[in-house]
Amino acid sequence: MKKTMLTIAIIAFMAGTISTSYGRVPDKKSEKARGDLKDAKKNEVEAKKDLKEAQKDSVTEYQKFKKESEVRISKNETKIAEFKVRIAKEKKVAKAKYEKKLAELDQKNSDLKKKLEDYKDEGQDKWKTFKTDFNHNMDELGKALKDFTIDNKK
Repeated sequence: MKKTMLTIAIIAFMAGTISTSYGRVPDKKSEKARGDLKDAKKNEVEAKKDLKEAQKDSVTEYQKFKKESEVRISKNETKIAEFKVRIAKEKKVAKAKYEKKLAELDQKNSDLKKKLEDYKDEGQDKWKTFKTDFNHNMDELGKALKDFTIDNKK
């Protein structure tokens, strides 16, 4: 009986020692995992902040671009209106030619205005493509209007 009691006491002591030691001493892997988790959470917060700033910058850039483009479109409309006044004084043969060309330029200007109004943000790559194409088309229209004045002076 003494032997059984002694065995039970030793087993109980060992079980108690083993069970309490698991909760107290963290191993290096768990400490590293906790550190990695904290770093990941910090990186996530920073990434969200950067994303919000990028979106804000993108919206701001678009608004600035839109205002500048609207001013250019408005200037084109003014030039077209001035040309219409000049054309009214021309002879019938020249007048028909100029009116047709001016109608095409006016349509291009209207199309660009609609394209600008209809643009929806679909990501940075598509924004860059849109901006490049739009600026190219605006430059071509501006050149065509400038060339129109040269033709009109001949």
